[in-house]
Order: sequence, then structure tokens, then C-alpha cells
Amino acid sequence: MKLDKLNMFATWVLLPHILAMGWLAFAGRMLLELAGVDTLEDGIPGRLVGLLLVIGAVAVVQIMRGSLWPLGNPQGKGFRLGHGFLMAANVLALLLLSFEIARPLFTDHNTLVLASGFTDAFGYWVMSMWAISFSFIYQSALPQSVKTNS
Repeated sequence: MKLDKLNMFATWVLLPHILAMGWLAFAGRMLLELAGVDTLEDGIPGRLVGLLLVIGAVAVVQIMRGSLWPLGNPQGKGFRLGHGFLMAANVLALLLLSFEIARPLFTDHNTLVLASGFTDAFGYWVMSMWAISFSFIYQSALPQSVKTNS
């Protein structure tokens, strides 16, 4: 698997987590509760099961469709820049996701408030970086215009 495809797969796994992190944790927790496992409301197991649900859904879409949108053209303008932005956004999103999973482990209130402020800011930056990177990747697939003298 090429790095570009892995980068896009990670984006489509992390995107629902940034948008609906609490809902996915709730869905994971409800699945665990249906299986008979007693969990806490904001516990780590529910978040991990929600993550596995999203990974499975994205993998099914990729297998059935053959690829994930946007495809882009590796020789087009903006493809490398778009994937660079995408990688940076994925790193920030992964930091936010790992913080949210590890949140119950923080015992010091001041550390929790400081880390929460930083990671919330990561969420806003990630959304804008994903939009910019998708734009660059999509534009790389468009036909390049040729300047003509008339």
C-alpha cells in the first residue's frame, strides 16, 4: 500500500472521530453493554470499540469502492502539497484522539485543563487543514490549463 493511500485511509478514519467523538464512544459503549461488559460512560473501552467500528466501516468502503475520495493525480499540481497538509492534519488529529482516549488517566486538574485547551485547538486546525488538503488533492486531478495566444 502506498503512503498516499495510507494517509487517505487514516484521514477517513480520524475524520468521524473529530466530528462525532462522543457519539462514537457512545456507540462503542452500547455495543459493549449489549455484550454484557459493564463500562464507564467516558471509559477507554467504549472509545476503542468506536474506533474499531470506524476502521471497519472505512475498510468496507475502500474495498467496495476500490479507493477513497479524493483520488488526485500524483503528477498534478498540488498533489504533494495536499498530502503534506493531510499528513500534518492526521498527526494533530491523532494527538487529539489519543488525548481523548487517555483523558480518564489524568488526575491533576490543571494538567487536564491545559491539555484539553491545546487539543481542542487541534480539532479546529485539523478541520481547516483537511479542507485545504482535499482541495489541493482534488485540484491535482483537474486537467491543467494551457495558455494560448490569440
